[in-house]
Amino acid sequence: MRLELSLAASALLLSVTQLPARASSCAEQIGTIERRLDSAGAVHVAGLQDGHVIRSSHSPKALASAPGGDPSDAAMIPTSAHVADARQLLSRAAEEDRHGHQRACEDTMTQAKGMIGALP
Repeated sequence: MRLELSLAASALLLSVTQLPARASSCAEQIGTIERRLDSAGAVHVAGLQDGHVIRSSHSPKALASAPGGDPSDAAMIPTSAHVADARQLLSRAAEEDRHGHQRACEDTMTQAKGMIGALP
């Protein structure tokens, strides 16, 4: 009987208390792309934009220097216009994520990644 009461009280307590919100996978992608857009490579392509600072990613996957040669897909060459478009897409993705539209957020993030291309 005590065990049943204890379990019932625990279940009631868990249903009343709010658990901390976990970041969605789309929110994690947004953060990653924001860091890429504030990287030295993005600044090299688009210049330092108002309100942004250069961040160091300290990623173990980061290259020491930009790859040599041209990309095989000319659309993947980063430009300042593409970086600006990607920033707008990130804002849209963040809004979609806030509203719980996971699929729309992921689709927008795919577009943003395509706009950025291979940053130096």
